[in-house]
Amino acid sequence: MKEQKIYEAEDKMVSLISDNYNLLQALGAFGISLGFGDKTVLETCESNGVDTHTFLTVVNYAINGVRVNEDDERISVSTLLHYLEASHAYFVDFQLPYIRRELEESLNEDNSLAKLIMKLYDEYAHEIRRHMNYEQQTLFPYVEKLLEDQPASDYNVETFSKHHGAADQQLRELKILIIKYLPQDGLHNNQLTATLHDIYENEEWLFQHAMVEDHIFVPAIRRLERHVKHGSVSENISKMVFKSGSDSSETLSDREQEVIVALVQGMSNKEIASHLDISVNTVITHRRNIARKLQIHSPSGLTIYAIVNNLIDINAVKL
Repeated sequence: MKEQKIYEAEDKMVSLISDNYNLLQALGAFGISLGFGDKTVLETCESNGVDTHTFLTVVNYAINGVRVNEDDERISVSTLLHYLEASHAYFVDFQLPYIRRELEESLNEDNSLAKLIMKLYDEYAHEIRRHMNYEQQTLFPYVEKLLEDQPASDYNVETFSKHHGAADQQLRELKILIIKYLPQDGLHNNQLTATLHDIYENEEWLFQHAMVEDHIFVPAIRRLERHVKHGSVSENISKMVFKSGSDSSETLSDREQEVIVALVQGMSNKEIASHLDISVNTVITHRRNIARKLQIHSPSGLTIYAIVNNLIDINAVKL
């Protein structure tokens, strides 16, 4: 097992990158450019106007899981704010479009499921953008006002936490559906494998991003709110379901398969109940069991499942 190393201000910056290449993206988000030679972390941060303690707190937490002291007054909120804003810009403006292009190029155009896979990815990307845009337009301006000692009278982090939604279930579905149901020729298989690798790395980045928000940024805002005497805050601002869930291989019952077909055909819970001569509560229970067993929740994902398992004819589906 690799020995955990706690990085300090006197360590060479190049050593951090050599040990953890995935820090390259974090460097850009902090505003640190390559070409720092043999400078230490302290020298590199100071020359780029980055708070060294905050940088090391994020790095040691994200890479090594070093526990963060939530009462650490030395953490710079302004540095964290810049880091998160830049991370959002990188992810929304570059990473999401890049993976979409990769996915589009790796799908076999002759495979009729390709459009549904792309639709599922677009649903996922839309949810990520919605969440990050909300932070950009609401939370971050609020924090900037706090830094100026001008707290909003009608807003706090607890208010923000109520706007969270699940964003990763589409990503889990996308991976499951590609791995299970998209046989490819040699070239497309290689491209799709490389794309899947990028999707997994993307998921890991989002997980770390959420953890930095939860365990470093939120406590920092909490302290800031206390300093300006502006109420209490909740503990979690990033409970998007970025955390990975477990897949289940339980077999669907005949009735659950009938419910899937009805859902794919666009029926409401009430219509399904009437069609199958069961109660609406029973329909809801079947839907919960389907989601639990398949780890698929979206209409696009269920449509793909129904097609590849011969529950419906692909020609009957509007793509």
